[in-house]
Amino acid sequence: MTTRRPAGWMVDLSLAGMTLIWGATFVLVKEAVAEVSTLLFLTVRFAIASAAVFVLFRRQFLAPGLGRSLRGGVLAGCCLFGGYILQTLGLEHTTASKAGFITGLTVPLVPLISAIAYRKFPQISELAGSAIAFAGLALMTVERDILDIGRGDLLVAGCTVAYAFHILTVGRYAPTTNAGVLIVTQIATGALIGAATFWWAEPVRAHWTPTVWVALAVTGLLATALGFSIQTWAQRFSSPTRTALIFSLEPLFAWATSYLLAGEVLSRRAMAGAALIVAGILVVELKPVRNAPHPSPKQ
Repeated sequence: MTTRRPAGWMVDLSLAGMTLIWGATFVLVKEAVAEVSTLLFLTVRFAIASAAVFVLFRRQFLAPGLGRSLRGGVLAGCCLFGGYILQTLGLEHTTASKAGFITGLTVPLVPLISAIAYRKFPQISELAGSAIAFAGLALMTVERDILDIGRGDLLVAGCTVAYAFHILTVGRYAPTTNAGVLIVTQIATGALIGAATFWWAEPVRAHWTPTVWVALAVTGLLATALGFSIQTWAQRFSSPTRTALIFSLEPLFAWATSYLLAGEVLSRRAMAGAALIVAGILVVELKPVRNAPHPSPKQ
């Protein structure tokens, strides 16, 4: 984890690559949770990821003054796993398209919370890009019953808030703490929360088929261990608003995977939405303005 500032395009490309992994694993996860209860799947997934990142960053725990890194990791891990739980439970009571739209509220929510927390508004290009990308998410996911709010929708809304705070927490701690410790601690925190809840929070199902093990390996090592390592590194150099904007590519990548594997075709409205998401990101990329770093918390 070097502290040398990389090129902006490299940071954004890294975040986009991670988002591609998340979108591509949607099909795998959907098939796996049909065989294994959701919390058990998440617990094993985070446990695999924890073991992988600990092996990679174990020497970072020998460095002095790890208290701040550990605190940031625990906070980020609680937000992260809480978001996963709320989203998964919400999906049991609402449609995937509505869940996708509500989760997309992370894009405008991050700059709003950031402005309140830091008393500093994001760049105009970031706000404009976020608004355009969010409009694209609406076109890709909105249904006629979008205003019919139920229990599942409220759970997914809670997930959106948790994801927003995860992005903001990582953005606050990553630039000023031990990145390796921050990565390991947030993923291990998720594994511990899962281990403490999966056996009583829902009926346990476990059919350990090859499909499940493949899904656990891919999501544990790539989507979680590699994915959140990349996010933590990238947010040392990128603002939370910019990060959330790039994350809006996830439904586009999820559709691309579904198209390649299952031949799913987008409607004209959804294609227009996908184009708006890309346009929103281009608005930010073509109008570069130096970001002022967020103030770091006092020791």
